[in-house]
Amino acid sequence: MKIGFIGGSGIYEALPLENTREEPVETPFGEPSTTPIVGEFGDTGREVVFLPRHGPDHQHSPTTLPYRANIFALKQLGVTHILASNAVGSLKEDLPPQTLVVPDQIYDRTKHRPLTFFDEGIVVHQPFAMPYDEELVSILAEAAEEATDAKVQEGGTYVCIEGPSYSTKAESEHYRAQGWDIIGMTTIPEVKLAREAEIAYATITGVTDYDVWKESSEVTLDEVLKNAAANEEAIKETVEAAIRKIPDDHETPSHSALEGTINTPDDAIPQETKEKLAPLIENYVE
Repeated sequence: MKIGFIGGSGIYEALPLENTREEPVETPFGEPSTTPIVGEFGDTGREVVFLPRHGPDHQHSPTTLPYRANIFALKQLGVTHILASNAVGSLKEDLPPQTLVVPDQIYDRTKHRPLTFFDEGIVVHQPFAMPYDEELVSILAEAAEEATDAKVQEGGTYVCIEGPSYSTKAESEHYRAQGWDIIGMTTIPEVKLAREAEIAYATITGVTDYDVWKESSEVTLDEVLKNAAANEEAIKETVEAAIRKIPDDHETPSHSALEGTINTPDDAIPQETKEKLAPLIENYVE
């Protein structure tokens, strides 16, 4: 087992790892956000791969992030489980800033991002009814409850917008009317790509603001950064606890997610595509 930790806004440094090393990775989809850092986590003996989603200096926007390169790089490094973090806005009064939410559903409102690895020479129809790995969601939520003093909600819908601007009031009110819980800019396509890569994936989100629906609250970058910094310790404590809670032999349906999903006959898939995507599809094609 090798665990990947993708740090969101406010998480630019790795967990306390030992024997760390940088692992440069080349992918068919370009360079990842930065060079992944690999190290051993405490007394568990488990290797953890850390990757700050936006880069060490937050230089990648939600739209132009190298999502495919990031997930492909983690796959090439042998990652089997991804614990991610996201800074999000709240769409509900009872989810104030500095609440931790472990979502189990997504509504996709992005517009300009490649959503799949399989867009050239191969068609894959991937079931996605439960977008986050259900077992990993429960592990993350339990870890947050046990390791932090923060308010924690297990489950809920994350609506992912394109960004980088925040919502209009009309949009925010619409999302609230649907009963959705939190709003952010980066879970799509990351979670879809993790499923295609057969990596179990779940995220711990830290609420930074009330979006723009709340009359007495106006979302600003200053507010987001302040609350993201306040959430940082609780998120790291959650991820550390979750790493310890994942069973040694943990297998979930995510780890065989491609089985029965490739629609293109083997002999019709170009050899170039097979070679390019070998880390993903080598168990399913000749």
